[in-house]
Amino acid sequence: MAIAIKAENLSKAYQLGEFSTGTVSRDIERWLARIRGKEDPFLKVGEVNDRTVKGNSDVVWSLKDIDFEIQEGDAVGIIGRNGAGKSTLLKILSRVTTPTTGIVKARGRIASLLEVGTGFHPELTGRENIYLNGAILGMRKKEIDRKLDKIVDFSGVERYLDTPVKRFSSGMYVRLAFAVAAHLESQILIVDEVLAVGDAEFQKKCLGKMKDIGVEEGRTVLFVSHNMGMISQLCNSAILLEYGKVVKIGKPPVVLDEYIQRQRKMTADAQLNNPFVTNMKVTDEQGVENNDFLTSDEIFIRLAFDPAKMTFPIMAGIAVLDVNESKVFTTITQIESAIGGMRCVIPARTLTPGKYSLDFSLFNGSMTIQTYIDNICPFRIIDGGTELAAFEGVNYGRVFVNCKWNAI
Repeated sequence: MAIAIKAENLSKAYQLGEFSTGTVSRDIERWLARIRGKEDPFLKVGEVNDRTVKGNSDVVWSLKDIDFEIQEGDAVGIIGRNGAGKSTLLKILSRVTTPTTGIVKARGRIASLLEVGTGFHPELTGRENIYLNGAILGMRKKEIDRKLDKIVDFSGVERYLDTPVKRFSSGMYVRLAFAVAAHLESQILIVDEVLAVGDAEFQKKCLGKMKDIGVEEGRTVLFVSHNMGMISQLCNSAILLEYGKVVKIGKPPVVLDEYIQRQRKMTADAQLNNPFVTNMKVTDEQGVENNDFLTSDEIFIRLAFDPAKMTFPIMAGIAVLDVNESKVFTTITQIESAIGGMRCVIPARTLTPGKYSLDFSLFNGSMTIQTYIDNICPFRIIDGGTELAAFEGVNYGRVFVNCKWNAI
């Protein structure tokens, strides 16, 4: 299969503060180097884009030495924390910005949807913007005419099609922009998290269309999202970025697991400095810390805190997250007093087999949040011989419900 996108030694640096070198001669030298395609002779060695620490350099590398290949027809999810370099990478691939070093080779037309209103002229109508986008992609008017009805039908904004798009809501903008990008004849579709603006029904519709683009039409899709479930459903490959560098490339379950483990480690490190919570762990009934439980086991969540810093009564909430960081269920309780901690018990046969983690929140009496810790205490449920064991591999959801059954 042919290569759709190839990145070699790709880096992007952003200058902080003053842009000038300080002298006219050096500015001219920098300009000459740029037009000759050479590296900036006055570019300082910068730092990775780690927002958690204060840097000393006036240059920040949003991307650093990235290499990857994407095959035609692949659906690739790009994941990472805020500031990891995801949007910068998409802008370079979309040719919105140029890399500082390295090259990108792309095969075919590229349609991108990076933010609300990308590629739209606010004074033009929806109809005029459809033709404008098609022209930018190099399509003839007759080609766009053939696609027009499908675009309008998919977007659901037919009533407003001849209205200037500056009067569109953000949701209408995204509907039309995605419909244009998905239906015009591009070989590569690049979508940032802009779909989060749309409603749930439209997001589902977009996911279905992106699947069709990759599977049925053989086009390449690059998709950035913090929704791990979307990445799992849509993509056959994933790239994990951290501080502007590629950490892992592979199948979505493997890359997502690496991402989640890194997130949990960062959260666990931050938890040590929490002013209220001193310790939180998942244990068995005897209080022994554990990460693996049978479906028939009770799961004990033990929390330690400094009572001197608490003003009782307090409200404590725990949310159980699945492997895609979607909430399975939430439990909340009011605690009138405690010496130094509390314990929550998840009953046996509550969770189906799989990997889970926890979100924890603590509120005072006036319901003001005192602390929030996300995605901690990973654990796994293993089938201990339930009725579902004979159907291994079938998805039965995330919780057991002990409904009453009667023969009638």
